[in-house]
Amino acid sequence: MLKIKGLITIAFIILSFSLSAQEEQIGNWLMYFGSNKLSDKLSIHSEVQYRHHTVTPVNVEQLLLRTGINYHLASNAILTFGYGYVAGHVYKSEQTTPESEESRIWQQFILTNKVSRVKFEHRYRLEQRWVNGNYKNRFRYRLMLFIPINKPVIEKGTLFLGLYDEVFVNDRKTFFDRNRLYGALGYQLSKTTSFQAGVMQQQVSNSNKFHVQFAIAYNPD
Repeated sequence: MLKIKGLITIAFIILSFSLSAQEEQIGNWLMYFGSNKLSDKLSIHSEVQYRHHTVTPVNVEQLLLRTGINYHLASNAILTFGYGYVAGHVYKSEQTTPESEESRIWQQFILTNKVSRVKFEHRYRLEQRWVNGNYKNRFRYRLMLFIPINKPVIEKGTLFLGLYDEVFVNDRKTFFDRNRLYGALGYQLSKTTSFQAGVMQQQVSNSNKFHVQFAIAYNPD
């Protein structure tokens, strides 16, 4: 197992260096997701994302902070109501403060099911957004698959694949907002902590950009 983890680490280091020649075409996202139980039915969602214009994480594109209250309808169904803040920065700008700021209220419903050893996660999200004072609505749907590799279920010591596609649509004249296609290799370090490292392709209008992503999820409950 240690050899496998070592090879994975080396592979992603090589990937990062090989992509560094395309600094402006490939970004980097560093992400943390947390969930802390308040009661049998309630928990707190916490999230921090540092999104960078380039592969090397030194050119911040966005800082995203998101939190919310989860209501657990059942073991496979969760409702969430929350708030998010996004600070945006222009590439190679000399300005130290954000060029754009967004506050958003969001509501979410997650439903999961299993087919054989594959876990399917359906995420429906509504967003009410205030971007530099302008109000917008947005709807998002994400279908994600979790596929264990070396064990029949995802538990401590499991390598797994994480795959998703997410579409964003607006209530404005420009109906299509963006689409994200993602693939990653994950590792369940313990009952409470997991890691994922992968690549996401984001299509916005007629432009496409790839993002190398590293994420940690912590759920002590």
